[in-house]
Amino acid sequence: MKRYVAPMPPQLRHQLRAGHHPARSVPCSHCGAKAHAPCVLRKSGRRLPQPHPQRVNAWARTTACCPQCQVEPGISCHDDGIPRKGVHARRYQEAEDTCA
Repeated sequence: MKRYVAPMPPQLRHQLRAGHHPARSVPCSHCGAKAHAPCVLRKSGRRLPQPHPQRVNAWARTTACCPQCQVEPGISCHDDGIPRKGVHARRYQEAEDTCA
């Protein structure tokens, strides 16, 4: 079944997504939600109002440099060479500042 949809101008698309968390721009590794789609609970499929912490970590890792451990976007944070599961709090702030 084909759906015929008119292309949406980027300005309108941005206005529609402006109320969402910027982490929705990356896919969620926890629930498997695609980019720009909301996170869901894996058992019930219920949509969540906020993204999973793993998705926020991935977003901060891909968009911002870390001021604490001095790594570039796309590289995981570390503590004296030991990789971290998440990212430093300062990297979250840096990612939010780049989106604002």
